Amino acid sequence: MSEKSYMKVDGIRVEIAGERNLLEVARKAGVEMPTFCYHSELSIYGACRMCVVEIEGAGLEASCSAQPRAGMSIHTNTVRLRRYRKNILEMLLANHCRDCTTCEKSRQCKLQELALRFNLDDVRFPNKAMDHKIDDQSLCLTRDSSKCILCGDCIRMCNEIQGVGAIDFAGRGASMRVSAIFDKPLAESGCVGCGQCARVCPTGAIVVKNDSAAVWRALEDKNSVVSVQIAPAVRVALGDAFGLEGDCSGLIVAALRRIGFDVVYDTATGADLTVIEEASELMQRVKEKKALPLFSSCCPAWVTFCEQRYPELLNCVSSCRSPMQMLASLIRETEKNAKGDDEIKYVHVAIMPCTAKKAEAARSEFRAADAQDVDHVLTTLELIRMIREAGIVFSELESEALDYPLGLFSGAGVIFGAAGGVTEAVLRYITGSGNLSFINYEPLAGLEGVKTLSLALPEEGEAGNAAAHTIRIAVVSGLHNADELIKHIKAGKEQFDFVEVMSCPSGCINGGGQPAASPAACKERGHSLYAADKRNSIKRSDLNPVTMELYKTVLKGERAHELLHVRYGSIDKKLQR
Repeated sequence: MSEKSYMKVDGIRVEIAGERNLLEVARKAGVEMPTFCYHSELSIYGACRMCVVEIEGAGLEASCSAQPRAGMSIHTNTVRLRRYRKNILEMLLANHCRDCTTCEKSRQCKLQELALRFNLDDVRFPNKAMDHKIDDQSLCLTRDSSKCILCGDCIRMCNEIQGVGAIDFAGRGASMRVSAIFDKPLAESGCVGCGQCARVCPTGAIVVKNDSAAVWRALEDKNSVVSVQIAPAVRVALGDAFGLEGDCSGLIVAALRRIGFDVVYDTATGADLTVIEEASELMQRVKEKKALPLFSSCCPAWVTFCEQRYPELLNCVSSCRSPMQMLASLIRETEKNAKGDDEIKYVHVAIMPCTAKKAEAARSEFRAADAQDVDHVLTTLELIRMIREAGIVFSELESEALDYPLGLFSGAGVIFGAAGGVTEAVLRYITGSGNLSFINYEPLAGLEGVKTLSLALPEEGEAGNAAAHTIRIAVVSGLHNADELIKHIKAGKEQFDFVEVMSCPSGCINGGGQPAASPAACKERGHSLYAADKRNSIKRSDLNPVTMELYKTVLKGERAHELLHVRYGSIDKKLQR
């Protein structure tokens, strides 16, 4: 057994136990080091210099890039360091738009937070911030170059984790900037709308497109009936903004009714339909041994990524609509058949953890007659702002129930929000088993980027497979991981029957429209979804009486295919207004 090694942080003896850098050792010692460009999930960049420490005998060094050594002694809070950090903040603010009260990132801005932390009450330098250059052509994101501090977080996320490469640095020296290719708008850059760049941006340089004003107008229209659906992952993240943990679904329903929504449903009902349709499609393809592997189609950023980079694989992407679009098409069908005043306008809103859902809702494939199935998509972050704007004290609300019948769902529909949840729900249906998350399919739960599983199907599965067959499954989150997996499949190094793809690392619980969270917090969100699944008495999608009744009525015969399926064929330029 090797001897333990120690170093000192501000005179405190700290054991070195595999920490990658001095910053991690300092945090282990209870020191919250200031940073802009450091993220544990991204590569070390060391550009902002806010995390510098004084190393005895060696001077100043960035703690994010310096490795700990036995016997080393560092200081994190000296007069020299405080002065140094204040100078950095002043220079950043001298080149930064300071309209903080009207910024989307106000109160969550790292620059604002650190200026307060270091008691920066004056900036000695004149403000040289460039004129506002707002890029708002994307349906998903808005960019404001005057708020960029050149930390590179968005670039590393887009390139390293997502593998999209839509943005990079351009220019040199004082002309350096974050730019899409040829300085084009983000909508023309190959961006898939995943929003992960906005999640890691420390300021308001890249934010989620705010569509709440249009929803407020619809809610105030006395001739409109406004329905809303809530995605499963929203319930375990929205509470972060109000000091609450775990599943807040009942409180969210109460808040939505206070805001003015007329009918409240859960997207998990649509997820139950997705399970049945996708499982049936999988077993049919396995039986016929064609167009394999079947790729899931729930994630719109992944669908766009496939359209752009691997159009030859589109025939392998499931024809199932996403749960959001399945439920929306059913709601539109119900509204179409409703009797009443012809002057009534029906408006449907979806609350999603995902920025790319905004672009999905606008696709021409999901337009019926003169209206989209989903009129407006709001992210968790936008709903949080609406709750605050309405003056609702969220933590003091009493839980309320969803509306019947489309508010009834299984636990299998709830776990869609975590990577691996779609696969597990499909396997429950195929095998006819109940809750298997802690038995056969434990490898699917967790935050790993790629997980695989081989499963021997029974002689007669629920989906009607007559012959025994062992299927191989992959669960992948993060588009860079998906890209690498596809390369292995195309090279013949890997073979799968089913591949679940979520563009956001860890799935929807870590979506671009969610409050930013650490890997540990994301893990807790996943646990909360599975806890909600355990509390649900319905474990399989085919045991949900509402979905079964829908197949006997609204979805009878060919209507199921018409309302629940879609065929993606080419890139739909709907990321632009």
